[in-house]
Amino acid sequence: MNLPNILTMSRIIMIPIFVVVFYLPYEWRYLVSAAIFALAAVTDWLDGYLARRLNQSTPFGAFLDPVADKLMVAVALTVLIEEHHSFLLTLPATVIICREIVISALREWMAEMGKRASVAVSYIGKIKTTAQMGSIIMLLAFPMGTGGALAGTIVLYGAAILTLWSMVIYLRAAWPDLFPKT
Repeated sequence: MNLPNILTMSRIIMIPIFVVVFYLPYEWRYLVSAAIFALAAVTDWLDGYLARRLNQSTPFGAFLDPVADKLMVAVALTVLIEEHHSFLLTLPATVIICREIVISALREWMAEMGKRASVAVSYIGKIKTTAQMGSIIMLLAFPMGTGGALAGTIVLYGAAILTLWSMVIYLRAAWPDLFPKT
């Protein structure tokens, strides 16, 4: 266990804390849950940076990092959908969650075939993740109907578009291995 892996594990540990804080009967819960999510987003960047910088990349960390990221995003989007009962949030959130499941399954399938490198994280995926994290922080921190929530919703739609775009890129890269010509 090294520092990058501990940071990754901390993101998973933050999930139930985030949920409990989000549902507390206090007005400050929104800002505090946004802060917890922002801290998780920072650890997502920091664990990768430290793993590369300190040469502490491990197979366990490579497995756990995207899992922690997807769990935190899916849980945050789920509580936002439940809280706001809004089709405008549900649509992009559903696209994002479904894409994460499809790409996780694709990566597992490609790993089974020894071709995991064909679906490695791309630059567009990093932009997508940044947009997702930023939009979720805004949507958690600002009440619906405010400028901050509107900005968060717009960025969430941008993240959903990037999500679909990156999924197409991954599927195109994997297509020859998924459907080989016989």
